[in-house]
Amino acid sequence: MSELINATGLACPEPVVLTKKALDSCDDVTVLVDNTTALENVKRLASSSGCAVDVTEELEGIFRIRLKKQQSNKPECAPSQTVQGPTVFVIASDSMGNGNDELGALLMKTFLHTAIDLEHRPDVLILYNTGARLAATDSGEVDDLKALEEKGVRILVCGTCVNFFELGGKLAAGTISNMYDIADILSKAGRIVRP
Repeated sequence: MSELINATGLACPEPVVLTKKALDSCDDVTVLVDNTTALENVKRLASSSGCAVDVTEELEGIFRIRLKKQQSNKPECAPSQTVQGPTVFVIASDSMGNGNDELGALLMKTFLHTAIDLEHRPDVLILYNTGARLAATDSGEVDDLKALEEKGVRILVCGTCVNFFELGGKLAAGTISNMYDIADILSKAGRIVRP
């Protein structure tokens, strides 16, 4: 079975997310992208998924990427041992990275949206400092946080941070927590991710 995905005009990481979903059910996937960043990201996904890759440039700046699953589909890297304890995502800011705040906010929004479709979503997501603002009703990330909750992710929001930023009554996702519970979860975590 084959599938054609037109990912032209889509922002990162949508071309990769759509390709990953197609590869879950198809052995032969063709993806159209319109920039070299998407091209390289889809090629990297193909490589880590054990696919043969054939790229052709069509019209100006449009790339056709054909991914075909190989018989032996081994992941690029496998964990050497089983991790004990929950996977915890710790978000301490309403933006991702340092430098440009507008870009950082866009990256955080994209990160949370992408986390919904991860094969290995976090068990717990902890929001503290300005990260607590992400759970507020006027945040652009609330729908993604709610979607994560619907998929079984436990979201804890620092109560001290809620009080500091005067978010009481304004939270639309997550549960108000305390530093004892947060420290306890972190001390038992098998893996901690800090974007």
